[in-house]
Amino acid sequence: MNSLSRPLSCLVALIGLSSAAWAHHSFAMFDFEKVAQVEGVVREMRFAAPHVWLYVTVADPSGGPAVEYGIEGAAPNTLLRAGWKRDAIKSGDRVKVKIHPLRNGDPGGSLMAISVNGRALGNAP
Repeated sequence: MNSLSRPLSCLVALIGLSSAAWAHHSFAMFDFEKVAQVEGVVREMRFAAPHVWLYVTVADPSGGPAVEYGIEGAAPNTLLRAGWKRDAIKSGDRVKVKIHPLRNGDPGGSLMAISVNGRALGNAP
């Protein structure tokens, strides 16, 4: 190994790792030009890093099968600083959620705002 190969190998590894981290933080799947509102019952709330996830069961108004929405929130620390509590949303709670929907039309989106059992819950950055 010559004197340049070790630093060059490290540089290549760092570039590869940084692109993986950037891809992790990509929000390209969400359509930030659109806003949708979802109303339903919480099946599960995952208040864990790197991002909070909320799973909401939404009844079909035409009587079809219910649909589950997967909604991605901010990091737990960000939400705690915005006034959230870890136990503020529980299974069975009724929620109204404003989201940026998924671009591909699947049921889900990026959390913008939420009310739980009729009460607004902090800011949802």
